[in-house]
Amino acid sequence: MEIKGIGASPGIAIGKALVLEHKEMVIEKKENVNVEVEVEKLNSAVDISKKELSAVKEKVAKELGEEEAEIFGAHLLVLEDPEFIGEAENKIKNESLNAEYALNEVKDMFVSIFESMDNDYMRERAADVKDVTNRVLRHILGIKIIDLSNLSDEVVLIAHDLTPSDTATMDKKKVLGFLTNIGGRTSHTAIMSRTLEIPAIVGLSDVTDKVKDSDMIVFDGDKGIVIVSPEEDVVAEYQEKKRIFEEDKKALELLKGQPSVTTDKKHVELAGNIGTPNDLEGLINNDAEGVGLYRTEFLYMDSDEFPSEEIQFEAYKKVLEGMKGKPVVIRTLDIGGDKKLSYFEMEEEMNPFLGYRAIRLCLDRTDIFKTQLRALFRASVYGKLRIMFPMISSLEELLAAKAICEEVKSDLKAEGLGYSDDVEIGMMIEIPSAAVISDLLAKHVDFFSIGTNDLIQYTCAVDRMNQKISYLYNQFNPAVLRLIKMVIKNAHAEGKWVGMCGESAGDQMMIPILLGFGLDEFSMSPISILRARRLINSVSEKDMQALSDKVLEFGTAKEIESYMKDFIARR
Repeated sequence: MEIKGIGASPGIAIGKALVLEHKEMVIEKKENVNVEVEVEKLNSAVDISKKELSAVKEKVAKELGEEEAEIFGAHLLVLEDPEFIGEAENKIKNESLNAEYALNEVKDMFVSIFESMDNDYMRERAADVKDVTNRVLRHILGIKIIDLSNLSDEVVLIAHDLTPSDTATMDKKKVLGFLTNIGGRTSHTAIMSRTLEIPAIVGLSDVTDKVKDSDMIVFDGDKGIVIVSPEEDVVAEYQEKKRIFEEDKKALELLKGQPSVTTDKKHVELAGNIGTPNDLEGLINNDAEGVGLYRTEFLYMDSDEFPSEEIQFEAYKKVLEGMKGKPVVIRTLDIGGDKKLSYFEMEEEMNPFLGYRAIRLCLDRTDIFKTQLRALFRASVYGKLRIMFPMISSLEELLAAKAICEEVKSDLKAEGLGYSDDVEIGMMIEIPSAAVISDLLAKHVDFFSIGTNDLIQYTCAVDRMNQKISYLYNQFNPAVLRLIKMVIKNAHAEGKWVGMCGESAGDQMMIPILLGFGLDEFSMSPISILRARRLINSVSEKDMQALSDKVLEFGTAKEIESYMKDFIARR
């Protein structure tokens, strides 16, 4: 069986399927139950959970160190606390309640107590209680738990979608590839798969229904083709494709340490996009010249509460130190739209992508914004920090955000806390209104970074996650290209540099056009960096200027895409 989806991350995967189901826990109250049966259910689920957590703790300690394993030690302490499990047991016995309802009630009580405490350490215990209780509850309810951090075999993960916590905790050495029902090239799963350098295909609609656990799978993450239960000759064909792909990767290794420069000596900066400090390894391995986008929202999304100033400071410090003086662009909090926080209630909106999100939320909730900015400026002494605001649509917003930066610096100075005086302040160009007034905005920033994922969406009025109209979401749309060219021209007129952190920056067919427009910095998934360098090293800026002029003569995205396909094929 052959299934076609959207190629999200290059590479060939050959392996057995593991289908993930994220079933929602439905906890109903049942009274007058058989108390002995319910107590046994609880104790059995606790015992299984203890064994699982002990195994994970041991594995993480061996591979990552004792400090990293400590979170699982904290989970074990919760299960070994006689007051916690004992309280649930008493509730079952005294009120004749079912095990899952009794445990959930006790969990809510303990979480409420911990969250109300002044002590930071005790407040963090609330997250441990939630996590470990949910593990026990799944066992009571008979919901299969797949521990992605402790996989015994190599697998191809099949899921409706993958959450940030799925990708953060999985054993990367055992995951051969991702296949998901939903998503496009710019969905979070697609972006994370490229960051992790794992082949992936998204937008497969119903792959979770068509594939069963242990089915043999082969797929090409570039072309978007999946074959389920292939014949032996097809497996052999994909093994050969995999060999060629790996050989090309080795050839690219020779470009490490080389400059990203055209044949006529135009130098550009090739940076990488990351979601967590743990992504630095991929960036360094692919010889990135900096971090062009650190998406800080993952710090918030992987937490059960707003991360404290100290937690954020440590994360930013780790990235800045890890890049050893190379520039690091850190984007301030960008939640809303499709990125929600479980602990922060946001009103339902008719158009969330056009609503209360990103800089709009931060300018409204200055307490959240200032906490992040304090952590950023404190960390700035450990490297070359560049701060970037998302979703700026007007000069008023930009000036308001910059004013809060000045307030934060003034507060830090008064408290005797150091920060660098050399922090560049920039903004993303992802809204057409910002592109149109980029000549005005350029006077008030040190740099622009063009976020093509949203710029295409807003310029073309197309939801990038809607597969029915995905054909309209096209980076080669002449309107999008004209806006990009205008932004670069306006910034350069003010002596400011321009980067691009959207997925277009790493696209082989877009790079020549962007070179011709004069883009200064290209930030992409780590896996794309060396391929981009090879292409840049093979062309001249002068020729690319002529090519970009030619491209803008076409009236349709289809014509431009066809022209660029021919150009790349001839190289």
